Amino acid sequence: MNIPTDLKYTKDHEWVRVEGDQAVVGITDFAQSQLGDIVFLDIPTVGETVAAGDVFGTVEAVKTVSDLLCPVTGEVVAFNEALDDAPDAVNRDPYGKGWIIRIKMDGSAHEHLLTAAEYEKLIG
Repeated sequence: MNIPTDLKYTKDHEWVRVEGDQAVVGITDFAQSQLGDIVFLDIPTVGETVAAGDVFGTVEAVKTVSDLLCPVTGEVVAFNEALDDAPDAVNRDPYGKGWIIRIKMDGSAHEHLLTAAEYEKLIG
């Protein structure tokens, strides 16, 4: 299982790459493997405000639909438009081309996020 050490994680299997006052968010390799083949993502529009712990969209796989929970609070400043035509990028490259949204954080703490070691322990 691929768990990059330079990212932060949630107990709900989202990953976060903090870049200054912004956070790039996606789902983990573990999450995509549990979901199976991803066929559609319903993600928020740019300019929408999201709060940590709130649902920010859904991911639809062949056999299930799952909520995406926001790891940080802020404003959505970008979404990965490439996922409209190729949602399977989340399966193929969850930490790269499969990123989902970019959020301009509101300054709230993000210390509640897990380190790679803590996340690895969580998923066993």
